[in-house]
Amino acid sequence: MKLHLIGKWFSQVFLSRSALALSVLSFVILGSNSANAEEKDYGKPGTPIKIVVGYQPYAALTWDGAVMRKKEFWRKYMPKGSEVEFQIGLAGALIVNQMLAGKQDVGYLGDMPAIVSTTKKATDISLVAVLDQDNLCNLVVVRADAPKFKDFKEAVQWLNGKQVAAPLGSCADRFARVVMKAENVKPAAYLNQSLELIATGFRVGKLDGAFQWEPTTSKLVEEGLGRVVASGQNYDELDHSFMAMRGDLIKQRPDVVKALLNAELDAQLFMADPGNANELINIVHEQINGFTKKILWNALHGTYPGVTYKSDIRMNMPFIFTPEVRAAIEGSAKFLFSIKAIDTESLRSDAIDAKFADEVLRERKLTSPIGVIRAQPLSRLKE
Repeated sequence: MKLHLIGKWFSQVFLSRSALALSVLSFVILGSNSANAEEKDYGKPGTPIKIVVGYQPYAALTWDGAVMRKKEFWRKYMPKGSEVEFQIGLAGALIVNQMLAGKQDVGYLGDMPAIVSTTKKATDISLVAVLDQDNLCNLVVVRADAPKFKDFKEAVQWLNGKQVAAPLGSCADRFARVVMKAENVKPAAYLNQSLELIATGFRVGKLDGAFQWEPTTSKLVEEGLGRVVASGQNYDELDHSFMAMRGDLIKQRPDVVKALLNAELDAQLFMADPGNANELINIVHEQINGFTKKILWNALHGTYPGVTYKSDIRMNMPFIFTPEVRAAIEGSAKFLFSIKAIDTESLRSDAIDAKFADEVLRERKLTSPIGVIRAQPLSRLKE
């Protein structure tokens, strides 16, 4: 009942507040260090603990948070008597703020807010595991009545002189700038818009193209408002999401860090098993409103007609900070610095605390990547 009420409330405010939620990346966590939180007391290793986890079921790249909430894998590894509360976040930036204020201890974050979180002075936050590597935030959408294009390059060139939008400072914004630079595209206007405004822009004919993520993109297509014409696969661009933790939790409770990472590993293995595809969609569907199972299936398992794919892999799960992941973090940090979202190109030395994920993977006798999610036809969805 409680989860249903939270989901209903989130559905009601998601569209009306998405402009705020998606702009906070350049305001709340980027423009303020006022949330100075004193070090919390998490107790001694081995003792029961209560922690709060912020996650984003409305972003497909962090659906493992929804799996963790439903399946409660953490109970297998945490000290007996422990409690883990999961709270839905309107956006990654708001989860970061809750962590800075000491109200949340762990966050499931996309790459942009995750990297930003490690630069804040209010309290130390470190990235401890890689949730996934994907193209779910690297999507080019044009209005539904746009011309038919022979390939993705022609589609992107069509955006020259047009009205184009993306949420500023997001993974989609980073991808948009990569694409427009690569193709020398100069739109008439490049607008900082929330997903709500982008959908409205397509609906009323005021917008020609946009860069955005799943599952909102799948919903836009299902409603006949837009078409996907290119993805990150066309430009060898990948996105990442991360598990972030407060520094005081990491320092005081290494047992809890490892417990949560073992549980997260279980969640990723669950997601990577194609036999669990329908259960995964059901889990997410229970925790959000406004999205059909068909939309959610297409967001994670589907492909878009007319888009050229180099691989059927929709999501890769490195779990650990591989050289490729570290290089992507460095590149994203430079991007955030270039748009004045952070004040340094180089992250602090402990911004990535990789030892726990490395140890968990080694103890479980697994290697990276621990699994992948591949495209599957809609016919396999069980409504």
